[in-house]
Amino acid sequence: MTVNQLATKYAFSVVTMPEGEKIVSGCYVGDLLSWVMGRAKAGNVWVTIMSNLNVVAVASLVDVSCVILAEGVTLDKEIVDMAVEKGVNILSSSKTAFETLKDIASEL
Repeated sequence: MTVNQLATKYAFSVVTMPEGEKIVSGCYVGDLLSWVMGRAKAGNVWVTIMSNLNVVAVASLVDVSCVILAEGVTLDKEIVDMAVEKGVNILSSSKTAFETLKDIASEL
């Protein structure tokens, strides 16, 4: 499944989608950036409530397929612009991280 397909199927809001054809290959849920860097895998969906600039840096470093911001978290325009520049797909969900993961778990 691609990020585009994931976003459409589960009605996630698109914050950025510069590389929507990236393949989703698992999921990591976490908010401690050092743990995400050490444990998330390339191609994972990363579900978080973090909303600072470092989310884009970690997502790019790990090469996750996308970040899903849970609980309706929003990003400042400068962070959105950097995500587009770095090719980081970011989606948004109004659900909790648990509910978001529960929805997509059967796909992963």
